[in-house]
Amino acid sequence: MQLIGMLDSPYVRRVAISLQLLDLRFEHRPISVFSTFAQFQQINPVVKAPSLICDDGEVLMDSTLILEYAEALAGPRKRLVPGGIAQRQHTLRVIGLALAACEKSVQIVYERNLRPTEKLHEPWVARVTGQLLAAYGALESELRLRPLAVTSATINQAGVSTAVAWHFTQMMLPEVVNAADYPALREFSSQAELLPEFRAAPHGASTYCHDR
Repeated sequence: MQLIGMLDSPYVRRVAISLQLLDLRFEHRPISVFSTFAQFQQINPVVKAPSLICDDGEVLMDSTLILEYAEALAGPRKRLVPGGIAQRQHTLRVIGLALAACEKSVQIVYERNLRPTEKLHEPWVARVTGQLLAAYGALESELRLRPLAVTSATINQAGVSTAVAWHFTQMMLPEVVNAADYPALREFSSQAELLPEFRAAPHGASTYCHDR
């Protein structure tokens, strides 16, 4: 399998870390949807990161759908989403909050970096910022009530998505989401970033390399 996309995307990074935790081998090709648009377009005309080239050449896209496929490949020996209905329900709630935080962070980054300053729509930015803070407020509450596991053997998709989202926001928008206001998230992310699967796929322009 080949994972296409840059690790500065929380969605690409989420997949790269999860594939490792599921013990699925893959090649990472850090192709950008911006600087290498034409090259990405040849792989996936929709130019959506992450994209996954399956072993038979078929291309999947969207991190959640890619991870659903990965879970099917790995299971039942490995899974990042619990099978029991109560655990699954809570895991999906936390994943939803983490993905909302990712989405709102990306929207603010795009608004700042891609739209001319004179065309920034401040009411829209304020609305998205409110949604972002609400997502992290809910995540902080969830972690205080029900701490997430944070070892390579026990972390699940709620933990992966939460840690990746928080790290992305802190790398890109630290002045918007004050880390001091979210001690549980800050501590959880710090521990997750020490795991070998996270260190092998760091946020940025690097390439994941399987070394095991």
